[in-house]
Amino acid sequence: MEHIQEPRNETEAALLDYKMGLGTFTQKMPELAHHFNAFTEACFKEGTLSQKEKQLIALGISVFSQDEYCIIYHTKGCIDQGATEEEILEAIGVTAAFGGGAAMSQAVTLVQECITDLNQLKQ
Repeated sequence: MEHIQEPRNETEAALLDYKMGLGTFTQKMPELAHHFNAFTEACFKEGTLSQKEKQLIALGISVFSQDEYCIIYHTKGCIDQGATEEEILEAIGVTAAFGGGAAMSQAVTLVQECITDLNQLKQ
């Protein structure tokens, strides 16, 4: 039996929930999951836009749409692709310019919490 380590913070717990949910969905709907994964992998491939730029765009859309799992996932994606905290905060600032108070509330809470949690996990 595989031992699963306890998440160290809320961000890690949310990422684990998403991963487990995606695994269950993939078992139940393998063809659909395969096509979705192939599509998103193609969308996030390095191209004219870098993977970092694509993650910053995805984070902005996630904040605008109030999708907490995607906010966490794409904040991690930004960090994994080398985005600085300043770049992330600037991107979500642009999002707040379009999304108003709802986007700003996610930006000043969940995104900043994720950055802190994810940086602690790297140590």
